[in-house]
Amino acid sequence: MSAGIVFHLLAALAYAILAFALWRPLTQPHSNAQVKAGTIRRVCLGGAIVLHGVGLAESVVPNHSLFLGWALALSAAVWLGLIVFWLESLVMRIDGLLLILLPAATATCLLAGAFPGGHLVDHANNEWLRIHLLIALMAYGLITVAALQAMLMAALDRQLHRPVQPEASRGILDRALDSMPPLLIQEVLLFRLIWIGFAILTLTIITGTAVSMRLSGSFMPMDHKTLFTLLSWFTFGGLLLGRYTRGWRGPVALRWTLVGFAFLLLSYTGSRFVLDVILQRG
Repeated sequence: MSAGIVFHLLAALAYAILAFALWRPLTQPHSNAQVKAGTIRRVCLGGAIVLHGVGLAESVVPNHSLFLGWALALSAAVWLGLIVFWLESLVMRIDGLLLILLPAATATCLLAGAFPGGHLVDHANNEWLRIHLLIALMAYGLITVAALQAMLMAALDRQLHRPVQPEASRGILDRALDSMPPLLIQEVLLFRLIWIGFAILTLTIITGTAVSMRLSGSFMPMDHKTLFTLLSWFTFGGLLLGRYTRGWRGPVALRWTLVGFAFLLLSYTGSRFVLDVILQRG
């Protein structure tokens, strides 16, 4: 078993323990518990993120080469998203988001441990290519967290429009949603993530063009990765333009966010999943 798999499994265990500690109080009937990370849990989360990062380093850059697969790309995206959350949590009270981020992180680490396959990236010694991949993973991570945020906000919006239920009939998911930050705070965080993610996605396209010119002499290869990346870029650009000119928010913004994320997911992870797992062509 490789070191990358071991560290991914250790990170999954740490995330799962933290998730259990946050979810457990909400399982108690008539519980009014609020989700608070606290100093100790925040430090433990930082430790789990470090374990996750070491697992990625051992898996993605073994022996100074560059190795990528669909599960590793998804793991890297969630890892970068958790770093963004950890930094944002220092200035905003968004601890409730851990209820969805920690299970997602546990799942992606387990997937990376279960499906460690992938392929060696050609021209891995090219600095421009390394910079391009780092920027692309940063954009991927930010937009992944934005998509999780959008799904959470959609659930909260549906709950607000439902009739008030008696306390005795409220389940664990209702109590979990009650512990989340207010929708206005979450909307601020969502569009901050989208703005930064869109800017980094723009850099991804620019650096990808530079790498293509250096390695193949073509301006922009029109393969599925480029097509879906451009579709994602236009989707998020349209969303931000609509936000600025028409004040888009609520369900409209959430739908555009999820569509843009779906395009970005298809640009790499989706296609690699089909090749590596379904067709078994690593």
